Amino acid sequence: MNFKIITAIVAFLCALSFDSPAQTPKEASVSKDVSAAQVNGTWKCDKNTFKILALGKGRLRVAFLGIAEYKSSYGLTANTGEGEGLADIIGDTAVFQPTGAEKDGKITLKFGGGRLIIVQEGTCGFGHRVWAAGTYKKTSSRKPNFDT
Repeated sequence: MNFKIITAIVAFLCALSFDSPAQTPKEASVSKDVSAAQVNGTWKCDKNTFKILALGKGRLRVAFLGIAEYKSSYGLTANTGEGEGLADIIGDTAVFQPTGAEKDGKITLKFGGGRLIIVQEGTCGFGHRVWAAGTYKKTSSRKPNFDT
């Protein structure tokens, strides 16, 4: 399946999960700003991991480690990819371009309901078959260690 199609599907599902028609006008007008406590920590989806730390003034430090396992003629193998950098956050959504990523490479992070929805656009310089898109769950609220 084409990665652009996958990204479009994830974006569509993301929009459905956060723009519920059941919201009342009062609920819809409430600010969607997220706190540092809501974003800080380690987030996982399958074998992929995001580490996020709020730096203040609308900035996040972000690190991604992705693992894509697959079967080859030699047995089970995997490709890995990683990226890190700074993201700007407005409300509940941050945009991240990994350091060294191609010009079209961009990752959108949307926080809400205890989940982190990731949509990847373009090539971000990760390994073959490594893709960041998905729904992530927080596995730790501790300040992440970016050295490991």
